[in-house]
Amino acid sequence: MSAANPVPELDTRFGDPGARPTPWSEVLRTIEQAELFWISTVRADGRAHVTPLPAVWQEDALYFCTGAGEQKAVNLSTNARCVLTTGTNAWKVGLDVVVEGRAQRVRDEAHLQRLADAWESKYDGDWHFDVANGAFQGEGGEALVFKVDPTKILAFAKGEFAQTRYRL
Repeated sequence: MSAANPVPELDTRFGDPGARPTPWSEVLRTIEQAELFWISTVRADGRAHVTPLPAVWQEDALYFCTGAGEQKAVNLSTNARCVLTTGTNAWKVGLDVVVEGRAQRVRDEAHLQRLADAWESKYDGDWHFDVANGAFQGEGGEALVFKVDPTKILAFAKGEFAQTRYRL
């Protein structure tokens, strides 16, 4: 199954009676329009690390970038599993989305250029990157780019509470 049309599975243990699965189109819109995600990684000693970052959705995957010395990059070098979350801080409205997967470094410069263009477009020019040496190059220096192919996506609808799982 691809992320183009995953099958929703409603978990009735964690929702209102009569709740319906969240349509994939709504989940995808939330992911594509989110300005900020929180990435969770695991340090070599097992401690969790969580930090906010911008990300873009393309080709059925989430992409993010980070400096090679930043904690998330260090963590991913020994354990590629990660989780990216986005949503709202409200209790009774909105949709929270959790994307689980493995981060893989992107080095292909044609692909990186498409991603750099996507960052610039999505973030109204606030994020401009050049591409060289298999990475983004920007004002803050070099940024490694990672692709997360989702293995599971969870959607938590609020208001009419429903938990929907998408296996990918």
